[in-house]
Amino acid sequence: MRCDSSATAMPSVAVGGAVLPSVIDAIGSTPMVRLDRLTAGVEGTVLAKLEYLNPGGSKKDRVAKWIVQDAERAGLLRPGQPVVELTSGNTGAGLAIACAVTGHPFVAVLSKGNSAERVRMIAALGAEVVLVDQLPDSVPGRVSGGDLELVEQEARRIADDRGAFRSDQFENRSNVDAHYRGTGPEIWEQTGGRIDAFLDFVGTGGCLAGVTRALKERAPSITCLAVEPEGAAALAGKAASQPNHPIQGGGFARSDLTHLRDVCLDGYVQVTGDDARSTARLLAMREGIFAGFSAGANVAAALSLLRNDLSGATIALVIPDSGLKYLSTDLWE
Repeated sequence: MRCDSSATAMPSVAVGGAVLPSVIDAIGSTPMVRLDRLTAGVEGTVLAKLEYLNPGGSKKDRVAKWIVQDAERAGLLRPGQPVVELTSGNTGAGLAIACAVTGHPFVAVLSKGNSAERVRMIAALGAEVVLVDQLPDSVPGRVSGGDLELVEQEARRIADDRGAFRSDQFENRSNVDAHYRGTGPEIWEQTGGRIDAFLDFVGTGGCLAGVTRALKERAPSITCLAVEPEGAAALAGKAASQPNHPIQGGGFARSDLTHLRDVCLDGYVQVTGDDARSTARLLAMREGIFAGFSAGANVAAALSLLRNDLSGATIALVIPDSGLKYLSTDLWE
C-alpha cells in the first residue's frame, strides 16, 4: 500500500531549544526556585538554584568543564593525555563526562569513605577509579581532612607515574572562574539582583569564591557567608572537634583554602550533621527536591539565619548535588 507522505507528515516542532553539540554544552543555566513550603512561618525567602540538574548531577560539572576546556586552550592538556583528580565524587563525575566527550582517559582517586553510588557512577562513565583506605580512626561513610590528604598523596603519585594532567580542583583557578562567570551571573539575572544574602557549604571554596565575587561586583551590600559543619569550622577559626562529621563533599577543617584568599566574606555559619540530614529529608518531602547532605546544610543554615540575624531577608543558595548519590548512606535510612 502506498502512503501519501504529504498527508501524514507531522509539523516540525522545536522542543527545548537548539540541539547541542554534546552533553557538556548542557552544563549550566540551571533553574532557581522558591522554597516557600520550608519557609512557611518564617519571615523571609529562600531561593534555591538547582545545580543537581546538571548532567552529572552536581555543581561540579561546571568546574570540570571549565578545567578541561581552559587547560586545552592553554596547551596544558594535550590531545589524549590522561587526567587525574582527587574527588569526593562530584568533581569526578563531572570530569568523567568532560573527559569522555573530549577524548581524555580519566582517573578518579577517592577515599573509601565516600558513598558507593558516587564510585559506581564515575566508573559507569568510563573512568578508572582508585580507592584509598581511610585513616584507622576514621568513620566509614565519612571523609575527614586526614582522609583527604591520603587521597591527595595518591593522586599526586598517579599523575607523576602516568604523565597525566592533574586538574587540582583545590588550586586550579578555573574552579572559581566557572562560578564567577557562570553561577554568580545566573543567580543575579534570575533574581533580578533582588537578594540580600548568598551562602554555600564549603568544600574547595570555588563556588563560594566565584559567586561572592560576581555578586559583590554588582551589589557590594549582598551578605556572603560560608557554611561549615559544627565541630569542623576551621574557616571560622574554631578548633576541629568533630572532623568525622557526616556531611560529605566538604567541611574538611582546612582553614587556608586558596580559592577563598582575599575573598570578602561577611561571616560563617555552622550546622550540625543532624540538622543537615533532617533538612535534606524535609527538602525532599516538602519541596520535591531530592538532594544530598550539603544541600541540607545550605538550607538549614538559611532557615537558621531567617529565624535570627537575617529575619525578613531573601537568601540565595545552591542545591549542590542529587540525593541519588547517597542512597547507601544514613541520609536516607
